[in-house]
Amino acid sequence: MLDGLPPVMWFIRRQVRRHRSHRLSVPQYRTLCLLDRMPNASLSEVADHLGATLPTASRMVSNLVTKGLAERKPCLDDRRQMSLQLTAKGRRAYEGAQQETQQSLATEVANLTDAQRATIAEAMALLGDLFTASDPSIRR
Repeated sequence: MLDGLPPVMWFIRRQVRRHRSHRLSVPQYRTLCLLDRMPNASLSEVADHLGATLPTASRMVSNLVTKGLAERKPCLDDRRQMSLQLTAKGRRAYEGAQQETQQSLATEVANLTDAQRATIAEAMALLGDLFTASDPSIRR
């Protein structure tokens, strides 16, 4: 996995950069991914997801809010905190970038045999299940 996954992740990063709608950086796209999976995420959850500091995550979220892709709302559980959500514009940007990247991945794997694609799909499902089960904070 340590040898095979990095080239795949670099390919995905290049595709996200190439198809940037709304001029999203890869970390901004990853933040939109998190907000899609975790509506009402906190700034701390964004920072943890990105492996970034709170000030870095705060600047990134501020940029997304300025672009109208995300919004801050008062947290229902703790009035001192804000929760983050995708806006309709943010959802469109996220879904567009995701669709374009998935299409690029599909084009790449189209040259594989049906059996090879089935093997990859099975392996990805197994890995997703394994790591989701071992860390409940991971959501697909």
